[in-house]
Amino acid sequence: MDKWPIGVFASVDAGLGVAWDVISELGLPTIQLHAPHGDKRNEKQAGELASQLSKMDVQCTAVFGGFDGESYADIPTVVETIGLVPAASRQSRLEEMFQISDFSKWLGCDAVALHLGFIPHHPDADGYSDIVDVTRQLCDHCAANEQYLHLETGQETAEGLLTFIDEVKRDNLKINFDPANMILYGTGEPIEALRAVAKHVRSIHCKDATWSDKPGETWGAEVALGEGQVDIEAYLKTLHEIGYTGPLTIEREIPQDPVRQKQEISHAIDLLTRLRSQILG
Repeated sequence: MDKWPIGVFASVDAGLGVAWDVISELGLPTIQLHAPHGDKRNEKQAGELASQLSKMDVQCTAVFGGFDGESYADIPTVVETIGLVPAASRQSRLEEMFQISDFSKWLGCDAVALHLGFIPHHPDADGYSDIVDVTRQLCDHCAANEQYLHLETGQETAEGLLTFIDEVKRDNLKINFDPANMILYGTGEPIEALRAVAKHVRSIHCKDATWSDKPGETWGAEVALGEGQVDIEAYLKTLHEIGYTGPLTIEREIPQDPVRQKQEISHAIDLLTRLRSQILG
C-alpha cells in the first residue's frame, strides 16, 4: 500500500459514513468499516464482503464497533452511554466486541476500533481499574486474532489517554487519532495532542470542527474538511513529522443528504490529494 492512501469511513447497513456506491464511484482504495449488525457478523457474510471489496479493489483497514443505546446527543449523554465505560452494559458490549473482532479476522482486517467512552481522569478513581480490566480482555481477544485494538481520541486529553495505555499494558493497544474530536469534546489542541500520543497512533481520521464557546461542556461543531479550526495542512505536516504512513481516512457523516455527502467527500479528496502532493513531494 502506498503512503497515505485516501479512504473514507463507511457502513454496510448502519447508515453511518459514506454510501457504498459513492465509495465505488470515487474509486477510493481504503475504507474503515462500521461493524455490521449482529446477524451479519458471521463467517459467510464476512467472506462475501471480502470478495466484494476485492472486486472494488478496496482495502478495509479497521472495523469499528458501536452499540445499541449509544447517543451523542450532548456531552453528558456521551458520558452515560458510550462504549465500554457504562457498567450496566459493559459485559454484553464486550461480548459484542469479541464478535466484531472475529468478524474482522474473517474479513482479513487486522485492526478493531471503538470509542471506549469517558475514562475517569485518574487511575485511583472509582471504576478506573474495571475499565482497564475490560480493555485488557478485549486486547487479549484481538491479540489471539492477530489484531490491534485502536481507541479513538476525543473523550480524553492526550495525557489521560497516555496514562490509560500505560495502565493497560498491552502492546496491541493503539490509537485512532481524530483531530476534530479533540475540538468537539474540548479536550485539547489537536496538533499538540497528536505530537504527544504520536508513538501509539496507528490510524487516523481526517475531520474538521470548530470550538464550542464552552469547551468540554457543550459540543463544538463538525464542519467540512478545511473549513474548521484543525488546520488540515498543519495536521498532515505533523503526521509526516511523526512518521505516519497509513491511510488518510475521511470521516464525514451526512447520510440524509447523499448529494451534499458526495460533494463534501469529493472536496475533501481534492484537498488531501493536493496537500499530500505538496508535503510528500
